[in-house]
Amino acid sequence: MSIPFVRNLGIHVYGLASIALGIIGFVWADFALVWQPVPDSVPGRTALAYATAAVLVLGGAAINVRRTAAIGAAALAILYALDVVLLHVPIAVVHPLVVGSWSGTAEQLLLALGATVAYASTASIDASRADRIRRVARIAYGVCLLLFAAAHFRYPTETAALVPKWLPPAQMFWVYLVGVSFAAAGLAVLSGIQARLASALVATMLMVFAVLVHLPLLLKGSSHLSWTMNAMNLSLAGAAWIIADSYASMPQAAAP
Repeated sequence: MSIPFVRNLGIHVYGLASIALGIIGFVWADFALVWQPVPDSVPGRTALAYATAAVLVLGGAAINVRRTAAIGAAALAILYALDVVLLHVPIAVVHPLVVGSWSGTAEQLLLALGATVAYASTASIDASRADRIRRVARIAYGVCLLLFAAAHFRYPTETAALVPKWLPPAQMFWVYLVGVSFAAAGLAVLSGIQARLASALVATMLMVFAVLVHLPLLLKGSSHLSWTMNAMNLSLAGAAWIIADSYASMPQAAAP
């Protein structure tokens, strides 16, 4: 059974963040930097960047309207899936021991998973098929969370630089706490033990990042990077929220 759209606030956050990413793409006539590492040598790169921005804006707008939500979700799922397959997986395969390349792949995969679960929850498809889509997406989501954790442990110094210095007790404390939180959430999702709670906490944590980490960076200086980081973080939060919402209509024993 599809989750009532009015309860899917995560879909709205995800859709609005997609619109923001698209607008940023139009303003800078470019892709989302390291999140969409399209080589400069690609023919018609600028035109392709505008086309991508258009899909983000139209898809984000469509997913926020009940009648067109499934279409918007499908469009965004395809776009982010292409990002994963064409842009990130090749880099990760060439550099298999670089945790950052896998973490970057996981970020784009989570965006694709969020849209995929939104599609399963809003499209007029067979309930059993929708349930299968959600189950597979949750397993992939759990793996993404473990990769996020690995990145925090592998790059603690770089990650600590993003933590506000005024936040007690210390920047490195929060780096490792967030890393442990991602790992615990990933294991919860994969095992099905308190998976919905874990997913909800991840979404909440990402929203906290928006306020404590990304918004202050934007206020310090308006740049392509700062705007993209803010919109991308909100997109990830929305995707995590969508997956958390997807557990609402099923017993925990049946997760993931």
